[in-house]
Amino acid sequence: MEARIFVRERRKVEKGEKKPRFRICGVSGVDLKVYAHHMRKQELDEMAGHLGAKVVVLHSGKEEKKKE
Repeated sequence: MEARIFVRERRKVEKGEKKPRFRICGVSGVDLKVYAHHMRKQELDEMAGHLGAKVVVLHSGKEEKKKE
């Protein structure tokens, strides 16, 4: 089974802000300890590359509510 890192976008960060946008929700298939609360996409991709893992972005569903 391929290792995966599950992340979601933070709610209080707007586009263009210079703050990390992602929070790690869970990890599957790899032993990984994370000490940071928030991370940038580039940092997640680099970690996943070294671990041979895939980054999975979880969606909150708020886009679906806006469409209705």
